[in-house]
Amino acid sequence: MSAEAAPEMRTRSRRGGDPWLLHIPLWVLAAVSFFPVILLVMNSLKPDLAIKADPLGLPRTLEFSNYPGAWKTAEFGRAFLNTIIVSGATILGICVLSGLAAYGMTRLRLPGAETVASYYLLAITIPAPLFLVPLFFLWARLHLHDTLPGLILVYLAVYQPFSIFLLRSYFMGLPQELEDAARVDGCSELQVFTRITLPLAKPAFLTLAVVVGTLTWREFLFAVTLLQKYENMTVAIRYARFSGQYLTDYAQQSAGGVMLVLPVVILFLLLQRRFIQGVVSGALK
Repeated sequence: MSAEAAPEMRTRSRRGGDPWLLHIPLWVLAAVSFFPVILLVMNSLKPDLAIKADPLGLPRTLEFSNYPGAWKTAEFGRAFLNTIIVSGATILGICVLSGLAAYGMTRLRLPGAETVASYYLLAITIPAPLFLVPLFFLWARLHLHDTLPGLILVYLAVYQPFSIFLLRSYFMGLPQELEDAARVDGCSELQVFTRITLPLAKPAFLTLAVVVGTLTWREFLFAVTLLQKYENMTVAIRYARFSGQYLTDYAQQSAGGVMLVLPVVILFLLLQRRFIQGVVSGALK
């Protein structure tokens, strides 16, 4: 054995073996996680009879017509538009309200801030179905039932506690010297937040946007309870009804499932670097 290879072997032995052995659990976990998605994509490109004959087999012919067929049969057009409106409004509202609340709790030293934080922590632990029935009757009396603004208000209230805690933990790790210098220069608290804190916390806000957007896009419980009219349904409701109504056409169901998850995957791929940076930075700080 050469003198150059000896230190490498000693280093490898101290680390506990070959590095590729440590990656085997990760590869197994990745295979288990991606297998349903790969199977969904393969079945979306197969004829319906081929799926019924061999659900796990590779497609012999690519049936791209399943996608326009599923879009037309399930009438996804209006549902996608409603979901985009609800998700976009929820993300914008959550970022504004949670950002201001987290900034006030960490920078303004308001009396009772810790009590409010404990209240939000308690709100996270309460299961959503527990207040679903009283919320239904309250929204009916307020004429917010079966409306998109009513559903957006529910999402703002449900996702607010988690969002405040996420931004609060990130704000607590930001240096306050820049903010103090801005105050000395005559900036108000709102100007300090928009010009100093907000640019520094951009990774945290992008992380929050990805998380809230994903939760809102796939949310089903509140949407199916509060929305009954066809023109107000979100894509999750339309896909559930499409699956129940056309149960035998597995090819179009698979194509509809791919179209349902594709926007979320694209959003994550576009913002994955900022997303990981925000999660890691928030955890370290």
